Amino acid sequence: MTFANPADPPIFSAVLRPHRSLSPRGFMLVMLALISCSFTAGLIFWSMGAWPVVGFFGLDILLVQLAFRLNYRQARASEEIVVYPERMTIIRTTPRGESSEAEFNPYWARLEVQRHPEAGVTRVTIASHGRRLDIASFLGPWERESLVEALQAALARARATPAPG
Repeated sequence: MTFANPADPPIFSAVLRPHRSLSPRGFMLVMLALISCSFTAGLIFWSMGAWPVVGFFGLDILLVQLAFRLNYRQARASEEIVVYPERMTIIRTTPRGESSEAEFNPYWARLEVQRHPEAGVTRVTIASHGRRLDIASFLGPWERESLVEALQAALARARATPAPG
C-alpha cells in the first residue's frame, strides 16, 4: 500500500458506499409488521384446522429476514478514491472486509463513461495503459454523474500541477 506524503494534500478524496434506504429501526418495524401479519393469518388458518399452513408463515419471515441480512451485508462494501498530483489510488473493500488497491498515474488515467439517454451514467471505468477498472458500480446513475464531474475536475487539476522535483 502506498501512503501519501503528509506535505502532499489530496486534490480529491471520496469514500463511496452502497446506499441503503431502510435504517435498522425501519428494518425492525418492517419485521414486526410482517411477524404480526403472519401470526394473525396463522391463527386464522389454525382455527380453521389448516395447522400445517402456520409453518409456511414462519418460513416466509425467515426468508425475508435472510434477504435483508444479505442486503445489509453487501452495504459493508466501499471504494475509496483519492487523487494526488502524482497518483490516483482506488482502494476497494469487499463486504467481507478484504481490501485491494489499484493505482493510476493521473496524467495518463482517463474516465470512460457510458451514458443512457434516459437513465444517465450507467458505467464508469478508469483506463490507463491497457488497464481498466470499473468504479462506482453500486451508485445510482445521478450519483455516478456527480462523481464523474468531480473526478474529471480533479484529474484536470492533477495534470495542471507541476511535477515534483
